[in-house]
Amino acid sequence: MHDRVEPLHVPGGDATFTEAQLNDFFAVADWHPDSHSAMPEVVGRGRAPEVYACGYCHMAGGQGRPENAPLAGLPAPYIVQQLADFKSGARRSAWSGAYGPSDLMIHVASYATAEDVASAAAYFSQQRPKARVQVVERARIPHPQVVGWVYTAVPGSGDEALGERLLEFAPDITRHEHRDDGMRYIAYVPPGSISRGRSIANTGAGGLTVPCISCHGDKLQGVGLVPGIGGRSPSYLLRQLLAFRTGTRAGATGLPMLPVVAKLQINNMIDVAAYAASLQPETPPVPGH
Repeated sequence: MHDRVEPLHVPGGDATFTEAQLNDFFAVADWHPDSHSAMPEVVGRGRAPEVYACGYCHMAGGQGRPENAPLAGLPAPYIVQQLADFKSGARRSAWSGAYGPSDLMIHVASYATAEDVASAAAYFSQQRPKARVQVVERARIPHPQVVGWVYTAVPGSGDEALGERLLEFAPDITRHEHRDDGMRYIAYVPPGSISRGRSIANTGAGGLTVPCISCHGDKLQGVGLVPGIGGRSPSYLLRQLLAFRTGTRAGATGLPMLPVVAKLQINNMIDVAAYAASLQPETPPVPGH
């Protein structure tokens, strides 16, 4: 356990922060300041006491972590609408119990001003999304434990069957706990998931669903106000598919997703999430260019 005033480091960065600084909701610990443009006040510091800094959960450059949304490169109007949906209750977690990241977003959205939301949305939309996950097909995986909303391997405990699951691991739990946005995660998915997901995304798999590319673009990079999903966290994507299916994402922008998820089973959703996450994230083209 680190002392709260001990200077901490992460690989590939010159910055130092203490544990106390890393846990400050109103001052983002920015390990890689050269990787993004200047953060507006609401992203870097929030507005105490109710509006936590956006960059605390979503990272300074908007790259996110498995438990919350990567915002970099999303259309600004889309981000604004999601905050409105959190505030109105149209967007909640996929299950009825408490889920810290969603509950925190509902809290922040309830207190954020229109200026706060517009400033954060404009900033995150201008950041370039980066690959933060490696998708690995495997029948057996390291025995997992949950630490800070993410899976990590239990040292020396062997392995277990993955079965019909998608589990996203932090390969270095210390870097995860230090909120290092330069670390890549590992997502274990069942063998064949990526190819099956590609078929669903590109063709609809013989009427199973609407092809993902019809709205999200041929590389799932996003089109217009439709968000890009290529290269994003597969566990995050899976949670959103479940939320659409259960009706806990019921905002107007989510209506086109209803026929998409109507027939999908959990294994189909895992396949789609695995395929989308295996792609390189791209910034959507600017209309007219």
